[in-house]
Order: sequence, then structure tokens, then C-alpha cells
Amino acid sequence: MLAKQVKRYASLFGFLAPSLILYTAFLLIPMLGAMYYSITDWNGLNPTYDFVGLTNFVEALKDDPDFLTSLWFTLKYVVFMVVLQNVFALFLAVLIESRTRSKGFFRTLFFMPNMISMIIGAFMWTFIFTQVTTQLAEKTFLTFMDQSWIGDPKFSFFSIIIVSLWNGVGYMMIIYLAGLQGVPQSLKEAAVIDGANAWQRFRSVTLPMITHAVTICFFLTLNGAFKVFEVVYGLTGGGPGRSTQVITMNIYEEAFSNNFRYGYASAKSIILFIIVLIVTIIQISVTKRREVES
Repeated sequence: MLAKQVKRYASLFGFLAPSLILYTAFLLIPMLGAMYYSITDWNGLNPTYDFVGLTNFVEALKDDPDFLTSLWFTLKYVVFMVVLQNVFALFLAVLIESRTRSKGFFRTLFFMPNMISMIIGAFMWTFIFTQVTTQLAEKTFLTFMDQSWIGDPKFSFFSIIIVSLWNGVGYMMIIYLAGLQGVPQSLKEAAVIDGANAWQRFRSVTLPMITHAVTICFFLTLNGAFKVFEVVYGLTGGGPGRSTQVITMNIYEEAFSNNFRYGYASAKSIILFIIVLIVTIIQISVTKRREVES
């Protein structure tokens, strides 16, 4: 009996080992290294460095206005993305699921942007915002599109949101579609018999039955929004000035671009990790409780 259990667990570990090794090598060890270097003044190259304790953390939270500005900009981006991406994804999923034909076509159509590298997509949209929109404004009645979508701080944030939604909505839509397909048809039919309209059926039957999909999508959206980098880097480069600089770009700039303060950048990354961890724990606890209630 013991030999069978050992063999069973050895088999399970054999399947798990490749991914565990890769996770340890490329995520866990670098994360532990960042924690270690966050309390040093290492510049990323010099073999000698000094321990500075919590000085890096204090400087980031107290004496670095650029970091705090990028943090607030990232939080604003997270709020917009969590709300808009999930609303649009769920709306598209409901529309597609309600169709009797061409479901596969529309699933593919809306998912295709997710198959394009975000940095390439950002460069594509840069051309659209700088060339196509001006031509549309000149030759059509859409004069409001003649704006400096990338160069004006008032519009650059919305251009980032547009490109991020274009890229990410399709992936969340697929998850919501999987959840919608798991809703028993008998419950919908019973609601129709009871006289519920479309909105009442969605609110009282469909939505409570797909809260597991809501949990997953909120988790993925939150984590992806906090770690946003490529779309900002490719679209605005954090500009004009630093008006659209996100926290990941600030960390990158601190470590590799200008200052080469690797230890200080590591401290900033740990702050970001703690923020994401706290927000994620709160989000999962709230949405999981809704799952139990449903």
C-alpha cells in the first residue's frame, strides 16, 4: 500500500516538476533576489555594495515624487481597466452567446487582437492615432477625432485605455463565454415562465451562476493592469513628460535606463508586489464570498 502511494506521488511530482523548475528558476529565485537587493545600494554591475536597510523604501515613498506620480497614474489605470474591460467582455460574451449562428466567427474576431504582441499593437495604434484619425477628421464629420491622442496629456491616458481594451477584452470574453455556457438552460426557462424579462434573467439567474468566471476575470485584469508596461512603452513612452508613466516603467527607468540604481528599483518592485498582493487578496475574498452566496 505504501509503495503504491509513493509511486502515485512520484508520478504526480514527475508531471509537476518541469513547470516547478521553470517557475523556481525564472520567477521565485529572481523574486527572492529582488527582496535581497532591495535593502542594498547595488547598481547592478559592481560586485561590491552596502546594506542600507529600509532606506530605499523610505526614499521611494517619501522623497521620490516621480514614483508616487507613476503609482497614482497606475492606480487610475487599474480602476478604469478593471471596470471597462470586464463590462465590455461580459457584454460581448452575452451578445455572442445569444446568437444562434456565427458564434465561432465572432469569438475569433474579438479574440484575434490578443494574439498580437502588445508592443506591436501599440506601434500599430501609434500610426492610427497620428495619421488615420486626422484623415478621418478631415474627410468625415468626425471632427472630434482630430486630437493629439499621444502628445496631449488630456488624451494620452484615453489612448492607452483604448489600446489596452482592444487587446485584452477578447481574452476575458472567452472566459465569460465558458461561464455562460455552464448556466443550466432549465433555470433560464423557469425564469421566462415566471415572467422575468431579459435584464431580470441576467441579473437574477445568469450573473449569480457565473461568479466563478467573474472572480477569474477580475483577478487577471487586476494583475495585468498593475503590471502594464508594453502598451505605455510602445504608445507614449511614458510621455508627454512623465504624465503617462506607469510604475513598471518607473522601475525600469530606475534600474536600466538612466540611474542604474538596481537596489532602489528592487525596493520599488517589492512595493508594487505588496500592493498587488493586498489588492488581490481583498478582491478574491470578496468575489469568493459572492460565489458561496450564489
